[in-house]
Amino acid sequence: MNIGKLFLVSALCHFSINAYAENIEGTFVPFKYGDFNQWITRSIKESGIIGGDTKTLYEIGPTQHINGNVAYTNKGGSPWATSNVYAKVSGITKTNNSVYRDKRGNGYCAKLVTHIEKVKVLGLINIKVLAAGSIYLGDMKEPITGTKEGVAAANWGIPFTKRPKALRYDYRVQLSGEANRIRQNGFSSGKTVSGKDMAMTVLFLQKRHEDAKGNITAKRVGTVVITYDKSSSGWVNGATYKIMYGDIRSQAGYKPSIMGLRSCDYARNSKGVNVPIKETGWASDNETPTHIILQFCSSHGGAYIGSPGNTFWIDNVGLVY
Repeated sequence: MNIGKLFLVSALCHFSINAYAENIEGTFVPFKYGDFNQWITRSIKESGIIGGDTKTLYEIGPTQHINGNVAYTNKGGSPWATSNVYAKVSGITKTNNSVYRDKRGNGYCAKLVTHIEKVKVLGLINIKVLAAGSIYLGDMKEPITGTKEGVAAANWGIPFTKRPKALRYDYRVQLSGEANRIRQNGFSSGKTVSGKDMAMTVLFLQKRHEDAKGNITAKRVGTVVITYDKSSSGWVNGATYKIMYGDIRSQAGYKPSIMGLRSCDYARNSKGVNVPIKETGWASDNETPTHIILQFCSSHGGAYIGSPGNTFWIDNVGLVY
């Protein structure tokens, strides 16, 4: 049972750049359920061979409880998905929970945590996998039933045809304090990966096209890529990041290895099949997008890589017009 593959959704491809909040005035429009005051809880019983515990998974949507091992689909028009996973592989039911509902004032926020997920068989730990906490616009096909699904089970992005000025949200960061990261994929002892683990935010506006065979291509309309390399001293409210439109290769600070076009995300086509999104070029400055990708993650290095203990709190997410 390749448990490691089940947690590939925890991060997008390795993209990161430090960015700083700006003072951008305009009308703030929150995403639906973007105040994270409503949550769905799910009680899922894992297979007896790995302990038989009943685990609680959290999803972002209208307040309710779902009891039983049932596949989740977004509720109440919620645009949000999480890296929390219900999987049934080779008859074995397993979960991963790395996104939590956390108390904030009189309401709640989203708490994203990087941790080691352990699988016990007959009382022995035989698999350990690093999983990062992630929330994103889109949905997840459940249950994951094969070891090759991984990222391909996620539907990244939602339809979107506006041109906002900026992304705005409240955040809090607590980094692990480790100088380096680890790579823990479940099949060997952890390996050291140089560099500090960072919390990450990415936003991409895309103009997508689907051909007759169901292949999806896209032009990049807008870009925001942010990482946090220091713990914050409490909450930072209303952090605002300008969306860069069009071909940004000539803009100061552009780095092709981390901000360039990509083909590692998946989306569900009109045939109901998840296929890669291949970005083929940069849209013009005044282009209108068809979709938005937005993700917050407690680690930035990609699947299996990070520092246990990295924690990223998110609240009040929306766009400025």
